[in-house]
Amino acid sequence: MSQQDFGFETQAIRTQVERSQHLEHSVPLYLTSSFVFEDAEDMRSSFAEEKVRNIYSRFSNPNTTEFVEKICQMEQAEDGCAFATGMAAVYSTFAALLNAGDHIVSVGSVFGSTHTLFTKYFPKWNITTSYFDINKPETIESFIQPNTKILFAESPTNPAVDVLDLDYLGQIAKRHNLILIVDNCFATPYLQNPIKFGADLVVHSATKLIDGQGRVLGGVVVGNQELVREIYLFSRNTGPAMSPFNAWVLSKSLETLAIRVEKHCENALKVAHFLESHPNVKRVKYPFLPSHPQYEVAKKQMKLGGNIVAFEIEGGIEKGRQFLDKIKFCSLSANLGDTRSIVTHPASTTHSKLSTEERLAVSIIDGLVRVSVGLETVEDIINDLSQALN
Repeated sequence: MSQQDFGFETQAIRTQVERSQHLEHSVPLYLTSSFVFEDAEDMRSSFAEEKVRNIYSRFSNPNTTEFVEKICQMEQAEDGCAFATGMAAVYSTFAALLNAGDHIVSVGSVFGSTHTLFTKYFPKWNITTSYFDINKPETIESFIQPNTKILFAESPTNPAVDVLDLDYLGQIAKRHNLILIVDNCFATPYLQNPIKFGADLVVHSATKLIDGQGRVLGGVVVGNQELVREIYLFSRNTGPAMSPFNAWVLSKSLETLAIRVEKHCENALKVAHFLESHPNVKRVKYPFLPSHPQYEVAKKQMKLGGNIVAFEIEGGIEKGRQFLDKIKFCSLSANLGDTRSIVTHPASTTHSKLSTEERLAVSIIDGLVRVSVGLETVEDIINDLSQALN
């Protein structure tokens, strides 16, 4: 049987680089900056890329290779490239594929640092971005220009947990010959595979659920082999490489991804049901709640609803701040996808530099709270949220 014939969990556990002469059962750490050559011809042919081998850990490393191979199998991708952080993966992907004068069409609700790339840095190089309203996907094609090259989306989005129809995006991208890039961080490869729906590239911040324990940083992009080749060459020369240690940690984390994410989702759904019944909560957004605006889309393309629950507290920004101050058990942190539950109030923290109008345009209302539901006993999570809300 080939590796592709095995199930998701088997691939995550059994995909390993070749054993050394020591015949280790668990892959060792390859903490080396470089690799040696047998002779002058071996060195020449290696640098000429006539053979596939490790040269320098900024280019490749056995630990990084193993991690990327696992993500490729999980996402059913042709090739991939790993990075030091999720944002290094996002930036390198765009920087490698775009030229001055190109145009991006993106969903309006994107991660704050991605928004900063689009609005502050890319315009320096005459690369422009148009945002479409996630609630009006029928308007996407009206934003496409002759110089549009990339269609970009997060699904579910950060932090409002909106869901985009990936199949619909795939059809638009194909019709207009665009590169469709999907940030799949919130769903992970276990819950959703955008390539099935027409995505050319899939980006992850491996720092989140892929690590799952708040230990290391990492990013990865997988997809079309020709596009990945361009991204690899860019990163090889600019240096945002993932460290071998982080790659080793993340590859080990993937062995438990399925079982961890299932429990995250089970807890998150219970938390969402609790919040929906609470009198001090105005509304709750969780992809697998029937009340979610894109519930049917989520059920079509996701296995489960993920671990992020967004909800609105009556009373705006001040009530949101008071809620954070009353939290005792959950963590107050900017991270997500950890074993420990984390609570964030975007309007007063991560997105506080946006104007009220800008926040509302991307579904970040003043009373919005984001909960990254962890793996603790779910009753303990609910009790802490309950006492803070009361």
